[in-house]
Amino acid sequence: MVLVRQELGDVLRDFRLQKGRTLRQVASKASVALGYLSEVERGQKEASSEIIASVADALDTPVSVIMREVGDRLAVLEGLDVPDALPADFGERYTRGLVADGMRRPDLVAH
Repeated sequence: MVLVRQELGDVLRDFRLQKGRTLRQVASKASVALGYLSEVERGQKEASSEIIASVADALDTPVSVIMREVGDRLAVLEGLDVPDALPADFGERYTRGLVADGMRRPDLVAH
């Protein structure tokens, strides 16, 4: 069985190590208990969205980048192809879909 918490923990650890930071440094900056963050990284605890956001901020990494990596790793484990990028017309198709659904949002639709 694929566990999201395990993949999330692996991704957080990988990003932390890539940034050359210790568990103690990240926990301190994120205001998270060292032991708890260790358990999250080992996939033993579920992290709330608030904890994920705090750790991402401590790692100077957008939450979306972390979650994208988690999603990509889960897809590989599930045997799915993972595209390297979104289709070129993704934004256009998304905008057309919003307008067609009557959900036009000025902040999302280019004029």
